[in-house]
This record gives sequence, C-alpha cells and structure tokens, in this order.
Amino acid sequence: MALKILLIGSHGRMGQAIQEIAKNNNATIIAACDAGDDPSEHFSACDVVIDFSFHEVTCSIAELAVANNRPLIIGTTGHSRKERISILEKTANKIPIVWAGNYSIGVNTLNYLTRKAATILGESYEPEVLEMHHHDKKDAPSGTAERLIDILRTEYAIKDDQVVHGREGQVGARSSSEIGVHAIRGGDIVGEHTVYFCGTGERIELTHRANDRRIFAKGAIHAAHWAVDKKNGLYNMEDVLGLSE
Repeated sequence: MALKILLIGSHGRMGQAIQEIAKNNNATIIAACDAGDDPSEHFSACDVVIDFSFHEVTCSIAELAVANNRPLIIGTTGHSRKERISILEKTANKIPIVWAGNYSIGVNTLNYLTRKAATILGESYEPEVLEMHHHDKKDAPSGTAERLIDILRTEYAIKDDQVVHGREGQVGARSSSEIGVHAIRGGDIVGEHTVYFCGTGERIELTHRANDRRIFAKGAIHAAHWAVDKKNGLYNMEDVLGLSE
C-alpha cells in the first residue's frame, strides 16, 4: 500500500521534485501545502509529514506532528541554534523525526567517509570544506556543509569559534586547530560539496556532485518509509542508511 504523505513546502524546488517522483517510489501525496495554506486539517489522513518549507515554519509543523502523532521528515535548512533547540525540546522522544541537511544517499555516504578519513588521517592533515549552490540559495553554509563541519569538529575536537568562514586580508598562517569553510553561489548549480584533507606532500579530496534534485527527493521519501514504524526519537539519514556507529 502506498505511503500517504503530507507535503509542506510544495511550491519549492524540493517540494516539486517530491511530487514528481512520489508515485514511482510507492508514495502518494495526500495534500501539498505551501505559504497561506492550513495543513492542520490534513494530518489525520497522512502516514507521515515531509517538511521542505522554510525554517521559520518548521517549529509549528513539528508541534502539529506531535499533536497528531505523525512521524516528521525535516528537510528545511538555515535554522538558528535557538530555533533548532526549540524544535528539539518540543518534539524529542514524542514522535519519530528524521532531520537531515541533505537526503541524498551519496551525500550521506560522503558524511560516513569524512568521519572515517578524519579518524585515519588525524591531525597531520588539515580539513577544509567547500560547497557550491545555485544563486537562489539563501543560507550559507548549506545544511550539508554544516553536517560535514559537525563531523570534523567532533573528530578534531575543534570548538565553534575555530570554524573559519572564508578568509580575507592579512589573516596570518593557518592554525592547525581550525576548519576553513567556503561557499560559492552562482548559476543553477544543484549542489557540490568537497572535503579536503591537506597534508604535507599530498592532499585527499572527497567530493559529491549533485546533477539532479530528484536524488534528494528520493532520499526523503526513503526516509519517510523508514520512519513510519520506528520508535520515537531523533534520527538522521545515516541512521536511515545504517551508517551510524
């Protein structure tokens, strides 16, 4: 039986992609909502909620999901730390939630490989992150880059204030205890992320390039299928794919 999805953010790029491929991924969009719509009347008819709207809306959607006991797939990015904490405090352990900055299976493999590489290479290799997106993307760094940064911060024991966003002027020599983060915006770039491990005499690059937005939509629907019978709690795509340790 097809999974019944309530889609929030239906007019956006991701919302349109999800609607395009849902039928071929054993799913039905029972309601597609966007700004100005009231999604509350549709919760009773759905199996799961997918939110790709805007970060300012996510908290209210999460509250409705809890009130109606429906799993929630969060794909919005650009949340402030305060917004994220607020959402988690109101939803943690009340419903199954999958929250990822990127639902691509390839990108989540990149996350896994980044963690493995950092463990193997250690502090003699200096990490940098470069991400590229289309000119309409509003937040920087991307949610995907944020996840890569989190992985590197954990593996290298680097604090928030040691993450350097871009460099300009006489910044001095690179500290061994920092992560450089760089964002490029232009054209119709779907998404590209590279993690550099720069050593002496050699450099390792791990890169994922997205050419079709439907890869993210397919991953989000895959996560929705996975979440419907899971225990309450917060998950990410590495959990969905069995890559968590």
